[in-house]
Amino acid sequence: MRIVFSGGGTGGHVYPAIAIADAVRKIKPEAEILFIGANGKLEMEKVPQAGYKIEGLNISGFHRKFTLRNLSFPFKLLASLWKARSILKRFKPDLAIGVGGYASGPTLEMASRMGVPCLIQEQNSFPGKTNRILAKKVQKICVAYDDMEKYFPKEKLVKTGNPIRKIFFEKINVEQSRENYKLDQNKKTVLLFGGSLGAKSLNVAVAESFELLKSREDIQLIWQAGKLYYDTFRESETALLPNVKILPYLEKMEEAYGAADIVISRAGAITISELAAIGKAAILVPSPNVAEDHQTMNAKALSSVGAAILVEDKTINESLFKEAFALIDNKDKVKLLETKIKSLGIIDADLRIAKEAMSMV
Repeated sequence: MRIVFSGGGTGGHVYPAIAIADAVRKIKPEAEILFIGANGKLEMEKVPQAGYKIEGLNISGFHRKFTLRNLSFPFKLLASLWKARSILKRFKPDLAIGVGGYASGPTLEMASRMGVPCLIQEQNSFPGKTNRILAKKVQKICVAYDDMEKYFPKEKLVKTGNPIRKIFFEKINVEQSRENYKLDQNKKTVLLFGGSLGAKSLNVAVAESFELLKSREDIQLIWQAGKLYYDTFRESETALLPNVKILPYLEKMEEAYGAADIVISRAGAITISELAAIGKAAILVPSPNVAEDHQTMNAKALSSVGAAILVEDKTINESLFKEAFALIDNKDKVKLLETKIKSLGIIDADLRIAKEAMSMV
């Protein structure tokens, strides 16, 4: 059996694809797997590290605001369609799986034209443009949220959840996690992060909450500023407080979650799936800078059922830590959020998607 995976651009697309490929290997160890990604993007590094072959297309996104780069998009698209067709003719896949992102469009477009059965996986509650275009051409669409028939043909939908790393389903030792971060075992702990590169508005909100954080010595903050912003903020007044630990990057995300009583984060689909897997009370601050504002849709899907608290990015300087401290002081509210978000988690999404895919061959 030969299977092509395509998509990427960000970790939110790359890591689910790898998780599904790993699940396929568990079911059918002899399966041949090939990834098709976008040159220069994260998948070209992470997929080989996971032990899979990958070939790249020279494709990039189409910017919604006019830029000169958009002038080259049609030529890149045509070249990528041609190269994807060439790769598929050579590899002869029995199945194509798309996870969203730049490369999945040309790959699954050509696969569907060539009669290859196709499946796409949509991580968000509001689907990306690539998957919305591909929906008419594929046989199955695996989703993580209810009510997705607003965007996709109902008869193609299968609710499977988002695949995440198995370590998030293992019991985490809170004391050990806090010891690893050199934290006080007796203080309530807030974890704040904005992705591996960081989020400027979140960092500014922390920096401007100096007086509030200083007044609450009973609370400690793990502040992941991100690689882009760490040097900018590490000498700030807030970063020098004894109850604040600023870091450029969280190497072991599971330990950071384990050390925290509550989490403040963006509302990416995979972050939400991780929070659901471990059952962690969260304040979600959707990024206003993502395509089609899908993070706001993700956060609203949780907040509307009492599974998380939504705070808008434009209000965080005034409200973020007031909300965080009000939450962490309310044990019943924390417990309620933990219970509700955990009830939404699906622990075997990778295997569910792999089985749906294999049933198509």
